[in-house]
Amino acid sequence: ATACTYPLDFARGRISGKLASHARKKEYKGIWTTILLTVRDEGALALYKGVTPTLLGALPYEGIKFGTVGVLEKLFPLPVDVPVDQQQPQTSAAQPLRKMIFGGIGGVMAGLITYPNDTVRRLLQLQGSRGTNVQYAGYFDCVKKTYQAEGIGRFYRGILINIIRMAPNAAVQFGSYELLKQLTAKYF
Repeated sequence: ATACTYPLDFARGRISGKLASHARKKEYKGIWTTILLTVRDEGALALYKGVTPTLLGALPYEGIKFGTVGVLEKLFPLPVDVPVDQQQPQTSAAQPLRKMIFGGIGGVMAGLITYPNDTVRRLLQLQGSRGTNVQYAGYFDCVKKTYQAEGIGRFYRGILINIIRMAPNAAVQFGSYELLKQLTAKYF
């Protein structure tokens, strides 16, 4: 799936990272323009700059998110151990809300821990675009040079907006799953 959709993420990164050039002219005017300009200027493989952090970060992100939800479920168990279809209405209705809260916390934890990887991905996506220099030979070179030049804080620049985005995203994911599980429990 990543092989098919990553060029779109790449284009989004380029558009948001290079809103204007030194001449104050917009470099990228849309997704398709960005993809076409990148292929023309840098070749088709350039659309996959930064894919390594995406692949390296997906498993830890999801693992941390689901693991946090699992730990929270054990720390705060439901008061009754009754199958969903036999629960009282108030317990049954509270379960999706409970999962939303746990999912939101899981999303925040995963975002906090994996955000430096996301920063590396964005730095790799932006290099070489429309006249900028290629600075990094790859993932580990980017980590090393970024840390040496700007310290650990550089890896967390912009984390607040990411957390604001990830908490509701994960909350809706877990809450809607739980709600659909309840609604379909009598059929399976």
